[in-house]
Amino acid sequence: MAAGEDSLVVVAVILGAHGVRGDLRVKTFTEFPEDALSYGPLIGKDGVALVEPVKVRPAKDHFIVTPKSPRQKEEWDAMKGTLLHVPRSELPEPEGDEIYVEDLIGLKVINPEKQILGTVKAVQNYGAGDLIEVEPEAGAKTVLVPFTEEDVPDIDLSSGRVVVATFDLWTEGSDDEVD
Repeated sequence: MAAGEDSLVVVAVILGAHGVRGDLRVKTFTEFPEDALSYGPLIGKDGVALVEPVKVRPAKDHFIVTPKSPRQKEEWDAMKGTLLHVPRSELPEPEGDEIYVEDLIGLKVINPEKQILGTVKAVQNYGAGDLIEVEPEAGAKTVLVPFTEEDVPDIDLSSGRVVVATFDLWTEGSDDEVD
């Protein structure tokens, strides 16, 4: 169930051009932000190299990258929002109980009683921490569950399962009125 060695893993996104000399702005998603720019060429989802960093400078919440092959300002701006990937084989192996978020996608979601609840469709982060997006078995609307030890106490990559202890909490609508 885990991503294969030849799969592509998203590590960054193009934010657009920086100036008119061919540099671009890149936001990274790795634990240590600068690491994403050290794994070699960053490639598009089609496997084509898009950015090979030569020089990297930190900015407020992103990096300014001088690529080996610069592009015109308009080209970088047109690529705004393009996800940048690296082959899984270029990433270091997770240590201890660490996992790559990418490995959660496609896992079966079960409750502590081992009933199948659905499948992990995606992992989202809207600024307050990671959320796993669960697509219920019954085909209902997806459910976002905080990716915390309390809500997701067990992940077993070898069996392709993740336990969500509080699934009902996140599927219930609240009828409470605020005074």
